[in-house]
Amino acid sequence: MFNRVLCKTLAFLLLAGATLSAHADWYLDGESSRLSFISTKNANMSEVQRFLVLHGKVEPTGLARVEVEMDSVNSGIPLRDERMRKDLFEIQTFPEALITAQIDLRPINDLAPGAQLELRLPLTVSLHGKQHEYTAELLATRLDDRRFQVVTLEPLVINAEDFDLAPGLEGLRKVAGLSAISLSVPVSAVLIFTAR
Repeated sequence: MFNRVLCKTLAFLLLAGATLSAHADWYLDGESSRLSFISTKNANMSEVQRFLVLHGKVEPTGLARVEVEMDSVNSGIPLRDERMRKDLFEIQTFPEALITAQIDLRPINDLAPGAQLELRLPLTVSLHGKQHEYTAELLATRLDDRRFQVVTLEPLVINAEDFDLAPGLEGLRKVAGLSAISLSVPVSAVLIFTAR
């Protein structure tokens, strides 16, 4: 008798958990997530930099939003970071970037823990007062009942001219005494979402 009650209780809890995650909002775990980009100067010197503060949410409808706090840029060199904040990103006017996409959550919710799903997803990047659309190659992994991870299978290549960032890059190039800074910037992401 006790075993039957225990089994029914466990089955109910598992079913309730699955239902909850299927209808829950998914929030970005900013501490576990990473958004990085590669800058190339003088044609052959590349460096990896990142943004330290990210916020995001995927609604039950599948609308996904990731906000990037532009003043959290981190290259490992404080003076360069300050110049990027002020002269490139102009954070006083444009404090954040926004990435939006519409995701079909059903295939992700149906994944067993550890299972993966490749996605080809249109997304919109809003940065420095401009918008541009891209198609991203992503890999979604169901980590457990309450978490999933989305990573870029290949970097998203952003062109600075699409966001009026070329003049700022030119200013940085002159200040740093460089011969060139590439306008093409590969961006990679590891995003972990948790159901609440």
